[in-house]
Amino acid sequence: MKLLIVEDDSSLRELMQRALTEEGYVVETASTFDEADAKVSGYSYDCILLDIMLPGGSGLQLLDHIKHMQKRENVIIISAKDSLDDKVYGLEHGADDYLPKPFHMAELKARIRSVLRRGRTGGNLTIEYGNVTIQPENGYVEVAGAQVELLKKEFDILLYFMQRPNHLVDKSVLAEAVWGDHADQADDYHFVYAQMKNLRRKLQAAGADIEIKAVYGFGYKLVPRSGAQQQHES
Repeated sequence: MKLLIVEDDSSLRELMQRALTEEGYVVETASTFDEADAKVSGYSYDCILLDIMLPGGSGLQLLDHIKHMQKRENVIIISAKDSLDDKVYGLEHGADDYLPKPFHMAELKARIRSVLRRGRTGGNLTIEYGNVTIQPENGYVEVAGAQVELLKKEFDILLYFMQRPNHLVDKSVLAEAVWGDHADQADDYHFVYAQMKNLRRKLQAAGADIEIKAVYGFGYKLVPRSGAQQQHES
């Protein structure tokens, strides 16, 4: 899961980044309107934590831009402005939640988990595809009822595809989603290939009836494993 913190207070921004990174999120930050606008225009995020008062513009303007681009990011407005008008405007223009400052990190984490559940899983705590079940909140994976141990990035890759079954995913998009926007500066995607190889091996060894299939020249797609249905019937 990848988050963007848009916050001009450096102390709060660093505190949030550290706390959320410890939770296992890929966290990026922006401190000005222009920096945030460039990031949301060029990259995708699972959730954006958006301050209203920013150098160079308003977070509400950025919210309008996000929705105008028809992006699907979840947005939590985080602001010290205790204004009912701002809260109503934000929620009516596509924000998923509103958290006034000051707040406890525990509440912030809970709000993020809540909007991610609603946005990606329809409120359900688990995602199932074939005989594979994944629980985003606790990093738990089962294949045919048996737990499978995955490394952090392997889990992140699997979660990304479980949220997008049968969707073709370019390797650069996957790298940016799982490793952050610095991934596009890499000379090659060896780190993607290595993690993907290990994940595919573990799924096959566990008896998964789905697979992340390589589509030559394009990327990857999560699909039912070839012959899985026939094997189940035999």
